[in-house]
Amino acid sequence: MAGRLDGRTALVTGGAGGCGLAASRLFAREGARVGILDVPASNGAAVAEELRADGYHAVFVPADVSSEEQVNAAVGAVEAAFGPITALMNHAGILAAAPFLETSVEEWDRIMAVNVRGMFLTTRAVLPGMIAAGGGSIVATSSISGVVGTPMEVLYCTSKGACHMFARAVAVEFRDRNIRSNAVCPGFIATDHGRRELSLLSRHGVDVSEAAIAAGQGRMCEPEEVAASALFLLSDDASFVNGAHLFVDNGYTAI
Repeated sequence: MAGRLDGRTALVTGGAGGCGLAASRLFAREGARVGILDVPASNGAAVAEELRADGYHAVFVPADVSSEEQVNAAVGAVEAAFGPITALMNHAGILAAAPFLETSVEEWDRIMAVNVRGMFLTTRAVLPGMIAAGGGSIVATSSISGVVGTPMEVLYCTSKGACHMFARAVAVEFRDRNIRSNAVCPGFIATDHGRRELSLLSRHGVDVSEAAIAAGQGRMCEPEEVAASALFLLSDDASFVNGAHLFVDNGYTAI
């Protein structure tokens, strides 16, 4: 049975951990040749080896997404290995949770460099090959924080609001070149990244107890659920879905 990404080259930034890791594995099972872009200190090499051992095509390309030189080199390496990238998941991101008036300029610059500049650099590097290949699909990992303000997360919320509009504006500009661009927007996720967020928020007095999470979204979101939503948006099943924000939050933003 054909996979939903058969014959495509997929690039997942932040693809060695959490939802990115779930996506790298799922996209490979769905037939994609997968480029895993993550920081050099990540488990990216081991993940790529695991996928190859299972019979899939995967390569690890170490890079800091905030570095133009490193991103361009990583994208070039994936294209050299597997051909033009026609499915891109801009997942790499970091979080910050602290009282706004205690936030430093350095913290602001870092979260914007990874969450926003990284998305810009990767998309800009991928698009020429995607257009030349006849089209493709892009997914940005945004968040409920793109539309719901959270105390202590002004930086993070602002960066995810940028993800929202980046995905939408790219969709409008490149629609006529057969490029689709959407955002997947998870709620609180059961990953190391997500648990760290809860710990930081709790430390600053925000109620993110089990009861509060249950009231907001029923339970923690699993990384595989985010990956499955991204797969839908990247696949032909979503052929007429463009410029959309798909909330994977079990009704958090609907309440």
